[in-house]
Amino acid sequence: MLRVTALALSCLAAGSAFAAESPTYGKQLEGFAYPYPLQHFDFQSQGQALQMGYMDVPAKGKANGHSVLLMHGKNFCAATWETTLDALSQAGYRVIAADQVGFCTSSKPAQYQYSFQQLADNTHALLAKLGVDKAIVVGHSTGGMLATRYALMYPQQVERLAMVNPIGLEDWKALGVPYRTVDQWYARELKLDAEGVRNYERITYYAGRWKPEYERWVQMLVGLNKGPGHEAVAWNSALIYDMIYTQPVVHEFKDLQMPTLLLIGDQDTTAIGSDIASPEVKATLGKYKELGPRVAKMMPQGELVTFEGLGHAPQIEAPGKFHHALIGWLKP
Repeated sequence: MLRVTALALSCLAAGSAFAAESPTYGKQLEGFAYPYPLQHFDFQSQGQALQMGYMDVPAKGKANGHSVLLMHGKNFCAATWETTLDALSQAGYRVIAADQVGFCTSSKPAQYQYSFQQLADNTHALLAKLGVDKAIVVGHSTGGMLATRYALMYPQQVERLAMVNPIGLEDWKALGVPYRTVDQWYARELKLDAEGVRNYERITYYAGRWKPEYERWVQMLVGLNKGPGHEAVAWNSALIYDMIYTQPVVHEFKDLQMPTLLLIGDQDTTAIGSDIASPEVKATLGKYKELGPRVAKMMPQGELVTFEGLGHAPQIEAPGKFHHALIGWLKP
């Protein structure tokens, strides 16, 4: 009954934005409109020919000579950075937003050894192809874990590092979250539907609130999963979840030498595996209000901006407030 009531309230809030049936998109998100021209980087990795979709947006205002690399989260794509792409380019930055292998407009290989190191290496190759030797790196959610790994691997090529509600501020395995096999993740991902995604995001990402504009991102995710690449999308998603759980970065935050900013919506409760953790363990997880200050102190040049009352995606919930904080920190 509670689930039905929650869904009814959610639908009421979004009004006609909810589609009766989710649209479907191709295996590489064909059919979904990106806010800027989509390009593809072709490369070889692990004996396979792969592609990464990306947007390369030049400065719209007076160019300041700096480039920003945007890294998306697990349930997000490069397209979800659309307002950040606009804000940064207007402020004079060249902005590159890439889809990682296994996500969105990029390849979904049948077999791939996923690691944050591998994804960082792929992205480094993309930047080399684009002639970008040094970048400001901004990562959201799972992209925050990847941004950390990238900064640790290429410290001389990262001017500054900003992380937006990154997951991985805690080590779930060490805290007692049980292991899910890849097969278990795969079975779970095959069942993905709009109602489940919407309810999860409303509760976990948006502190119980919903706005009609969030629906586009639900349909993007579900439409990709329900399209002709259904099994490949679910399989890659399962492999990626295994990577996230088994490759913590929290223990290495102390090694980040560049200026680092944490931008934290303090009502976020995201924690991988919390749905299968014991009630006692679950009660300790995903407390971003506490995790943000704790992790900022671990970083040699760490700073913290807290967005009170916001959830997992402050750049989507309150773009004006978010971009004011980010661009203000970036300016010399």
